[in-house]
Amino acid sequence: MTSFLISHPSFLAHDTGDYHPERPDRLRAVLAALDDAAIAHLVSVVAPAATLEQLTRVHPQEYVEAILGVRPPSGELVQIDADTIMSADSAEAVRHAAGAVVAGVDAVMRDAAQTVFAAVRPPGHHALPSIPGGFCLFNNVAVGALHAQAAYGLERVAIVDFDVHHGQGTQAIVEPDPRLFYASSHQSPLYPGTGSARERGVAGNVVNVPLAPGSGSAEFRAAWGDRILPALDLFAPELLIVSAGFDAHRRDPLAQLNVETADFAWLTEELLTIADRHAEGRIVSALEGGYDLDALAESVAAHVRALMRRS
Repeated sequence: MTSFLISHPSFLAHDTGDYHPERPDRLRAVLAALDDAAIAHLVSVVAPAATLEQLTRVHPQEYVEAILGVRPPSGELVQIDADTIMSADSAEAVRHAAGAVVAGVDAVMRDAAQTVFAAVRPPGHHALPSIPGGFCLFNNVAVGALHAQAAYGLERVAIVDFDVHHGQGTQAIVEPDPRLFYASSHQSPLYPGTGSARERGVAGNVVNVPLAPGSGSAEFRAAWGDRILPALDLFAPELLIVSAGFDAHRRDPLAQLNVETADFAWLTEELLTIADRHAEGRIVSALEGGYDLDALAESVAAHVRALMRRS
């Protein structure tokens, strides 16, 4: 067994304009950090495009067609909302970003890989079924989770999210389905303003732990160790999908948490322990946020090294 790195050239071509925080340099920094002798046996895979069938399990067909139809002339940008941008190559990127997570699910379910990291742009966890936002257009992890249900008949698929922003799109997709589980630690107050601990889902299948600005390693580890990981263990997922955002890092410019790189490695190890117990070690992790390039690169490398130690 091995670990896969799944990405696609279109992710670098997705242009959000000058000075936008979700920029191609993020992915360049990630890929450079993973091009290291210490993780040389990471297997690189080119992401396929998600099919219409896979996308429409999560998003209505008219929404999917509308997003894929945004194809401005080269060099021009289209403002989807206040902070979500599409360029000439974005429609291809969003299909391959969702497809990367689908391919990751296929890889772990078919025993081609034990763990997967999908280095994707744009991110996805803010995308609701019919509403884009927060740099997100299709909900990549949700597309992967519903593919796991449809293609492999899984009854318990969990998505966990350590991005500093609450994944309200993912939660909206998960909360009515007791076969799915969503858990998130996130700063509050902060965009998008959702993720109260009172939001519990249809069957207690949603766990939110808001963290106050200024919270650091102790609060982050307590949120996961005391609240989220026990609930995840009780759910006993057959597959674990991770929304891996690294913007809770203390150096990130878009939030005010003080999480350290070592905390992401610790959490990855904890998630692997639960995946080993219930899911034959299967984890598919997909990049979400992280906007300080050095902190992002360092944190992704720590996360992927931890994933690889079990494969």
